[in-house]
Amino acid sequence: MKNLSWKTPKNLLLVMTVAMTIAFATWMALLNNFVIDKAGFTGVEIGILQSIREIPGFLAFTAVFVLMLIKEQVFAYLSLAMLGIGVAVVGYFPSAVGLYLTTFVMSVGFHYFETVKQSISLQWLSIEEAPKVLGQLIAAGSMASLIVYSFLWLFQGYFDLSYSSIYIIGGGLCLILTVWTWTVFPRFESTIVQRKNLVLRKRYWLYYALTFMGGARRQIFVVFAGFLMVEKFDYSVSDIAALYLINHVFNWAFASRIGALIGRIGERRALTFEYCGLMCVFTAYAFVNDASWAAVLYILDHLFFSLAIAIKTYFQKIADPADMASTAGVAFTINHIAAVVIPVLFGFIWLMSPAAVFLTGAAMAAVSLSLALNIPSSPSPGNEVVLGKMPDVIPS
Repeated sequence: MKNLSWKTPKNLLLVMTVAMTIAFATWMALLNNFVIDKAGFTGVEIGILQSIREIPGFLAFTAVFVLMLIKEQVFAYLSLAMLGIGVAVVGYFPSAVGLYLTTFVMSVGFHYFETVKQSISLQWLSIEEAPKVLGQLIAAGSMASLIVYSFLWLFQGYFDLSYSSIYIIGGGLCLILTVWTWTVFPRFESTIVQRKNLVLRKRYWLYYALTFMGGARRQIFVVFAGFLMVEKFDYSVSDIAALYLINHVFNWAFASRIGALIGRIGERRALTFEYCGLMCVFTAYAFVNDASWAAVLYILDHLFFSLAIAIKTYFQKIADPADMASTAGVAFTINHIAAVVIPVLFGFIWLMSPAAVFLTGAAMAAVSLSLALNIPSSPSPGNEVVLGKMPDVIPS
């Protein structure tokens, strides 16, 4: 019998993370230049596109209904395939309607995969190893991003490779890796049977609140920081790729260490540090007038974002193990409630004052900080919050 020692859940998560990152990093790195160069987007159109991108995230709770029909691991494969297809065809639709449609297809695959990935990660990993391994997954994604951005920097900057060719390569590699994992890895089963209905628990309220604020705050940076680089500082595709390259070098170097650090210092301290840092970053971004300093802020934001692992590990410590699958979908929906509205709304605010957009992000980070301070030093079932304990379940 062949040695299957390397065919572990952890390695499967690593490969799937790499596949997802290759496709999504390609889409993200080209997005702002592609929509401006080929479709003439302004802040309004990019806001609409980003809101469309977040609609599948808002509907992520529907994943629990799909899981009535197929296993989570199979669902992850199908979602990755849809992501790859959505990215591969983007270059052939350089119009507002075409970009909206391909973005929706790509986003359905991305958000369903991320929902299932969160669920199976918290099921397959122990509480002790989860922070470190989740950090390693971020590091693996950053390494994949490094390869993607190096490719973009070289071939688009020096060989003028077309947008459509790059999109096909990024989406195609995702599809190839998906087929490989489907055929090579065994099917893994959770030891805990997952609930197949939507469950909202009152005692998870702080987790829901942290998730909601994280989604709202993150959208401001994801949508408008990169757009600022192109619109205000005239970054080219190769410039954006170089920035992402530097950013992911830092993530690759530090993400796994950050995960281990969270395991040592606890979720409350980690999130407190993250939100204090983000308040400073957002405030600085509102007034930055130098392209180099803007790049530094971009890198710092992503480093702070790695600490958001602590929200997931906090939930793992307080949750009923049978709630992982249903709550993953609910959490993604909560995360995207504001995300559906913010890109469009703030797209109009952007036309009047880009600084106001980032100052609002700083205010959101301050709200998140107040929530993080309510996390106990040792969270567990029955000890979910410092203040505001609630009875267990809300029927759904």
